Amino acid sequence: MKTILLLTLAMMLCGTVVIAQEKKQAEPAHKMLEFQMALMKRGPNWTPTPAKDAPEIQTKHVGYVQSLFESGKMMIAGRIRGDEELIAVYIFRTKSADEARAWLAEDPAVVAGHLVPELHPWWSEDVMKKLSAAPEKFTTAYLAFLTRGDKWTPEKTPATEAIQKAHMENIQKLADMKKLVVAGPFGDNGRLRGIFVFKVDSIEEARELAATDPAVKAGRLALQVLTWTVPEGILP
Repeated sequence: MKTILLLTLAMMLCGTVVIAQEKKQAEPAHKMLEFQMALMKRGPNWTPTPAKDAPEIQTKHVGYVQSLFESGKMMIAGRIRGDEELIAVYIFRTKSADEARAWLAEDPAVVAGHLVPELHPWWSEDVMKKLSAAPEKFTTAYLAFLTRGDKWTPEKTPATEAIQKAHMENIQKLADMKKLVVAGPFGDNGRLRGIFVFKVDSIEEARELAATDPAVKAGRLALQVLTWTVPEGILP
């Protein structure tokens, strides 16, 4: 976990995702893999009480998501709390955006216009545990989106290099504390730079930890921390 945090988060301040490997040497202990992350947002037919307003669609939606877990296509999925637009976050075990879009297109909640997916390539070590069956129990984690801040710039200067070094050291510290359990950059070089996933006691603690990032303090990155209800046993 320590090594992959250094590998993945090092790229959040860069313009693109780059994987460096030395030729003809031993394979690294940790490898970054590409996954597809779907940000499930309110659709035109969204209802805050789907079980009441559209019970048949909701039942089919839940069953479909469970089938994605059972087939191994879904790595993790969970409901977001604390945001008016973002309803859930899914991460698929595929690097193919077309494949992920095809799976999303069959979700009854998407078909009905209750949810609209926004898909992004996302890189991480494969640290999440696989479920052998559909999830039954859930736990609370905290998902922090790192976005371009007001002082974002793609140029490298001595000042940005110093911020990057301090950024990396802070990531190592959070990993050593076993508070930061998953992290990784987005691969499409847009406003979204990456994510932190915290396993802590409260959203206030997650915000405090995320705010210690020197890149955030410098304004190169900005933060949005949200409550994420996910299946128990997947996060490391």
